[in-house]
Amino acid sequence: MTFSEELRASTATVWDAAVGHRFVDELWQGTLPRDVLTRYLVQDNQFLDSFVALLGAAIAGSGRGEPRLRLARQLGLVAGPENDFFARAFDALDVPAADRTRPELLPPTAGFIAHMDDVRENGRYPDQLAVLLVAEWLYLDWATRPGADLPVDPIAREWIELHRGPAFEEWVGFLRTEFDKATADLGTPHRQAVTAHFTHTVDLERKFFEATCAA
Repeated sequence: MTFSEELRASTATVWDAAVGHRFVDELWQGTLPRDVLTRYLVQDNQFLDSFVALLGAAIAGSGRGEPRLRLARQLGLVAGPENDFFARAFDALDVPAADRTRPELLPPTAGFIAHMDDVRENGRYPDQLAVLLVAEWLYLDWATRPGADLPVDPIAREWIELHRGPAFEEWVGFLRTEFDKATADLGTPHRQAVTAHFTHTVDLERKFFEATCAA
């Protein structure tokens, strides 16, 4: 079993609770209240700057050319199509300008941003990959439901489509492989730190769905 598989298995209870959360079910079923979808997207959009910065740190921290280029290509996608999605979704949902740029942050949103910023500033390449891997792999999990019909709502449909399919599967596969390579020779203290980053990120993902529905 690879290290990424070990960490996925060790966090299975919380991971599966996030992937099977009521928010995800209602998003897929097209029954998610409009105000919940709006609140979720407004909050999720606040991750973008820290996520882009974290990707940039991983690009700089990679010691090999090909992984660096692969990370850089993904950075371009995040800054392009995904960023464009938010602008179009906010227009469709009539989100006020203040909520697009400076909304009041839910506690898990603020915690997730702080976590990404801390790992970017103080962590090393394996630590940064741990956070990126959870953020992308867990989303691939909830956005992949073989045989399920996509929701009719175009915003919900596009958000799901952005996080699944062959290209996104390849990206997550790359992150898993690169993470396992980067952590292969870590000493025990650093391995424990990486484990803590991975586990904390999984917990933040679940709390984010919880807070979005409960606010």
